[in-house]
Amino acid sequence: MTSVEEPARPGERIRDAARTQAEILDVATQEFARAGYDGARVDEIAARTRTTKRMIYYYFGGKEQLFTSVLERAYGVIREAEQQLDVEHLDPVAAIRRLAEVTFDHHEQHPDFIRLVSIENIHGAQHIAASEKLGKIGSPALDVIRRILASGQESGLFTADVDAVDLHAMISSYCFFRVSNRHTFGALFGRDLLDPAQRAHYRTMLGDMVIAYLTAERTAD
Repeated sequence: MTSVEEPARPGERIRDAARTQAEILDVATQEFARAGYDGARVDEIAARTRTTKRMIYYYFGGKEQLFTSVLERAYGVIREAEQQLDVEHLDPVAAIRRLAEVTFDHHEQHPDFIRLVSIENIHGAQHIAASEKLGKIGSPALDVIRRILASGQESGLFTADVDAVDLHAMISSYCFFRVSNRHTFGALFGRDLLDPAQRAHYRTMLGDMVIAYLTAERTAD
C-alpha cells in the first residue's frame, strides 16, 4: 500500500511561514549590519537561509522593503523593553535611572542595532520616514519618560523642566556612542568603552549624569 504524505494544515503553514520570515529577518539583520544597505545582497541572504530569493521577494517585496522590515523589528525590540519596564513602584529618581539602564543594556547587547541606525542615518532616514509603523513607534517610549518626569516634578525631586524628547536624546546618545565609537575612541584614547571591567562604572555614570541634570539648581534666564 502506497503511503501518501499528509498535506500541511493551514495552522502549520502559517507557523512555517512565520518561522521562515523570522529566519530571513535574522540573516538580513546580520547582512545589512555587516555590509550596509548598498553592500548587502539578497542573493547572499537567500543562500544563508532555507529559502530562495524569490520567496524573500514574495514575503517582503524587495530589498528596500526587507531593510525597512529589519529596522522595524530592531526598533520594536527596544521599544518593547521600555514598555515592559515596571517602574511604577519606584520613586522618580530610581525610575529614570532604571530606564537609562535598560537603554544602556540594550545597546550593548545589540550592536547590530547600532550599525543599522548608523546606516539609516547615512541614507537620510528615508526608510524610517516611509514606514508607517516606525512613524508611531517612538510614542510609547516617550510616554514612559513623561510619566516619570511628571512624577518627579510634582514631588519636587526634579527641578528641571525637561522635555521628554531631550532626555531621551541625552540617554540614547551616551549609550549609542559607547557602542558605535568603541573602536575609534579606543584608537585615540587607549580606552575600550566596552571593557567588561568598566561596565558597572559606565552604567552608573550614565544614571548619575541624568539624575544630576534633572536635580540641578536652575538659575533664572
